Amino acid sequence: MITAIVTFALPRRFDVAEARALFLGTAPRYQSLPGLIRKYYVLSDDGLRAGGVYLWQSRAQAEAVYDDAWRAFVTDKYGSAPEVVYLDTPVVVDNLTQQIIAD
Repeated sequence: MITAIVTFALPRRFDVAEARALFLGTAPRYQSLPGLIRKYYVLSDDGLRAGGVYLWQSRAQAEAVYDDAWRAFVTDKYGSAPEVVYLDTPVVVDNLTQQIIAD
C-alpha cells in the first residue's frame, strides 16, 4: 500500500465550515477510483493550506490519478499547484473494523 500526502496553498484563509463545504463538492470525484482505499481531506490550523491524505493499493494507481489534468484541476480550483509525497505503507491499524492490514 502507498500513502500519498497532497498539500496546496489556499488563496485565502478558510475556516473548517468553509473547507468542509468546498471539499464536499469534490468528494464524489474520488468515490470508486480504482485502488483508492481511503481519502482524508485536511486543513491546516491557520486555514491557509489544505490537501488530502490518500491510502492507495499501489503507487501506480495513485500516479494514474495525479496526472496533468488532475494537477490542472487542483491548481484552477484552489489557486496553487499541489505537492505530492509518497510513502510506503506496510501496515495499517483500522480501529473502526478492528483490523490490522499488512501489505
